[in-house]
Amino acid sequence: MTGRPPVADWATDFDHTDPRWTEDPYAIMAELRGRCPMARSERYGGLHAPMRYADVRAIAYDTDHFSSKRVVIRENPPNVPLPSPPITSDPPHHKPARMLLLPAFTPQRIDPLIPDARRICNELLDSLAGRSEVDAAIDYAQHIPVKVIAKMLGIPEAEGDRFREWIHVFIEDTIVDDGTSADRLVATAREMDAFFGHYAELRRKEPKDDLISFLLAAQHDGAPLTERHFYGALRLLLIAGIDTTWSAIGASLLHLATHPADRDRLVAEPELMPLAVEEFLRAYAPVTMARRVKEDTELAGCPMKAGEWIMLSFPAANRDPDVFPDADKVIIDREDNRHAAFGLGIHRCIGSNLARMEITVALEEWLKRFPKFTLQDDARIAWSKGPVRGPRTVPVRLG
Repeated sequence: MTGRPPVADWATDFDHTDPRWTEDPYAIMAELRGRCPMARSERYGGLHAPMRYADVRAIAYDTDHFSSKRVVIRENPPNVPLPSPPITSDPPHHKPARMLLLPAFTPQRIDPLIPDARRICNELLDSLAGRSEVDAAIDYAQHIPVKVIAKMLGIPEAEGDRFREWIHVFIEDTIVDDGTSADRLVATAREMDAFFGHYAELRRKEPKDDLISFLLAAQHDGAPLTERHFYGALRLLLIAGIDTTWSAIGASLLHLATHPADRDRLVAEPELMPLAVEEFLRAYAPVTMARRVKEDTELAGCPMKAGEWIMLSFPAANRDPDVFPDADKVIIDREDNRHAAFGLGIHRCIGSNLARMEITVALEEWLKRFPKFTLQDDARIAWSKGPVRGPRTVPVRLG
């Protein structure tokens, strides 16, 4: 994502890949809310970026004017459709695709995974023993959801490096076109299909209690899933279930490393963890989704043309002071916290129970081992770009 001209005016030339947005979007959000709460741009073929909770919510709930068939803003989207139902589905196809997956992510299905999540966290923490400096993102946060989702899929945890490369291609490396982006995206999708196809054949012969077997047994409109639906759903579970959660874990640990009073309070009052997790999700919400304008329309006095992109920034919604008092302040015992970190409307995240569990367990186990940790001197935090924003590096000193 190099070589692109910097943003000249955030209100009229918005670009979510500009390094200034990547490094610190919150100051830009605040400026735009006071000046032009619906930013726009001619980039990407036309883009609108609402900064207020009310506008984000209105778009998320309006499936008549805004389509979810493409949920990542790309400079050059591939001509080949790469559906990942239900997230890329519009009504009436969305509901049955969503209902199909919901039983796999209920609390009754997620709670039994807690012992495995704790085992995974403690194995990672064991590997850090004796070190005074570690990277809480690279050495810890980025492994947890990879290993948990691998277990849920019935795939060896050792495939994590492969998963990370796929995720990088899908939601970061191919957003801005370099002449090969669309081809690389399609090639990666085919590689994923071939990978999952191997395990699908194994499960057809010997079903197990995992998500691949679950999808093979599932029915849509009274028939087994088509290959496109089957592989698309697996892509969704892998991509949506990993980078989003490790970003949330990493951001939470970064906050605690830089806010010792909050860190010490969570150690002393572990019963605050549920409220703290919700506040970290609100303040550091990692996910921004896209919508496409179906037909010419208008919102908040801003005309929108068919085919233009909408950047549906849940992080911006979560920092709106009209909805959240002291919106830019992290209050770990905040009780009234109806945040939008998991989305709004019909596409609200199916995996919210799983994500909450992983974040909670990851923070609990870390704080048991390292109740005193701080950011390393002169630490450089690298942030991911695109639809998922999270710290790729969190260098800390262990106390």
